[in-house]
Amino acid sequence: MHKVWVADDDSAIRIILEESLSSAGFSVQTFSSGDDVVNELKNDLPDLILTDVQMPGMLGYDLLKHINDNHENIPVIVMTAFTDMQAAIDSYGGGAFEYIPKPFDLDDAIQIINRALEEKPKTKGLKAKAKTDIIGESASMQTVFRAIGKLSTTTATVLVQGESGTGKELIAKSLHKNSPRYDMPFIALNMADIPKELVESELFGHEKGAFTGAVDQRIGRFEQANGGTLFLDEIGDMPLDSQTRLLRVLSNKEFYRVGGDKPIKVDVRIIAATHQNLNNLVSQKSFREDLFYRLNVIKINVPALRERKEDIDILTKYFLKKHSDSLGEELRVLSKEVMDVITRYDWPGNVRQLENICYWLALMTPTQNVKVEDLPEEIKDNQMVEAPSSSWEDGFNSWVNNVATTIENDLLDIVNPKIEKIIINAALEKTNGKKNEAAILLGLGRNTLAKENKRTWNLN
Repeated sequence: MHKVWVADDDSAIRIILEESLSSAGFSVQTFSSGDDVVNELKNDLPDLILTDVQMPGMLGYDLLKHINDNHENIPVIVMTAFTDMQAAIDSYGGGAFEYIPKPFDLDDAIQIINRALEEKPKTKGLKAKAKTDIIGESASMQTVFRAIGKLSTTTATVLVQGESGTGKELIAKSLHKNSPRYDMPFIALNMADIPKELVESELFGHEKGAFTGAVDQRIGRFEQANGGTLFLDEIGDMPLDSQTRLLRVLSNKEFYRVGGDKPIKVDVRIIAATHQNLNNLVSQKSFREDLFYRLNVIKINVPALRERKEDIDILTKYFLKKHSDSLGEELRVLSKEVMDVITRYDWPGNVRQLENICYWLALMTPTQNVKVEDLPEEIKDNQMVEAPSSSWEDGFNSWVNNVATTIENDLLDIVNPKIEKIIINAALEKTNGKKNEAAILLGLGRNTLAKENKRTWNLN
């Protein structure tokens, strides 16, 4: 029976975990502090430790370091209510087997524990090198944070996919700053911004006289990034010829400058990003399949802002403070009505658009308290279209009351045919006018449908 130790200062969590893990077949011992765990390690050793981060005395990260330094064969799983990317980086960078944001599903936790016991990790983590300002509490962003945290001890090639404005370059920078190459260059290049004929010169450099206009030798991005990270944004826009050369560099770790005859050796980590579906580009023969597999070693999907609307509130507060401070303005405060409008908006420009709107509000709103009328036109126009003033029931009730004031009797005979017509029209529209399918959708026989139609309107 595997011995699992649980360290958490919350007695309720200790009780729940002890009962659940015991039922799953583990021998469980609980502790209210990291210091108690360290003291007990002098007498006994568990097979796995599950620890909270914030505890009296020794913090969970300090406990993690102690175990890593003294008992590296014991896997540690970190639990934390601090669901930001730094928590993930500190956990994985400190050598944790896994990072679980609270609250978590007990069955998922048991699966992770079983996996940790099977794999028995023996490698020490690396200390996180940099803080980050990537923000999010949504489940989709927790997935991103966990991926970045796990990658903090590696130099693996990463493909970052997501719509424009979702923060792909910020994620690439975080991957670099929290990697073993953190003190080496980070070079970013957007492939969509470079004319096709200059791509190879940008990437690999050129010798003097290599082509018309090459009046001096140029050092390319690969040489500039040697020992560090090269971030290739919008990789889907790279021309096919350049893709071939890039593939050779990734395979051989050497290249020639344009017009050069001496191979240049480089050690560069590649992080690529795109808003396009590279699988589709491969199918269309506009992106090399072998290069796709070279780049797609680890993939991080960055969610659109409309897919994580629960993060809009904290993002808005962060950006408002950031730009109010930078402009020397009072911190702008958004009313509940304004936040409702902002949350309903679809944000086609994603986090970048939200930050721009917050800058606009910090600069342009006349008072500290922001009102709906202070919002930019595109947000207000969206509000007018998407936010009905009342429910359909309220509108229907108002119409029936108006009809009732104009007649003396037979109200149902007037109202029912209109309701039936609307419902039958909807069914026929959904089925493209196919009466049998419309009848099934309505729950009517075809004869009944035909009879109802004769009474309400002419199908032909």
